[in-house]
Amino acid sequence: MTRKQKVRSPRPLTASRPPGGRRYGGPHRFGILPRNGVLHRDDGQITVLILGYVVLALLLATVVMAASSVYLEHKKLLSLADGAALAAADSYLVGNLEGGSLPAVSLMDDRVLAAAGSYLGKSNAFAGHERLEVGEGTGSEPGGTAVVVLRSVAHPPVISFLVPDGIVVEARATARSRLTQ
Repeated sequence: MTRKQKVRSPRPLTASRPPGGRRYGGPHRFGILPRNGVLHRDDGQITVLILGYVVLALLLATVVMAASSVYLEHKKLLSLADGAALAAADSYLVGNLEGGSLPAVSLMDDRVLAAAGSYLGKSNAFAGHERLEVGEGTGSEPGGTAVVVLRSVAHPPVISFLVPDGIVVEARATARSRLTQ
């Protein structure tokens, strides 16, 4: 070998830079820091994402509030219907309807309606519920069973402008009278 060949030493990995001196990766790549004084085009996108999630969370909270309001109105109406059905079941007549020697309980539709209306009036239920009414199906069934159906209107908060007439809620309760010795 007449010529001397130069032997290059390998470059260390930690100090290496690609040709042109620019590094790839790091905060510049994701638009967190400005590059050469100019903001990267992805800047501000996280704000839009956060605003989107906040709006979505508020919509979800509104739906949960509306559903809870309607559910609570139904539970209040069911409690009233239970009390009215119990009062109606106590309005029985004792009679011998089955032809046997034992007396039986006899409920009539008009007595059930009157007892349910009387209970609702005494409990001041018409003031606490909007458009409260005794619905169809209120009456008596065979065997001394009183059935009371109540209807009312619920107005959910926040979204009441979407449903200006409200949401109709219905509750049905039964009570039975039985004679024992």
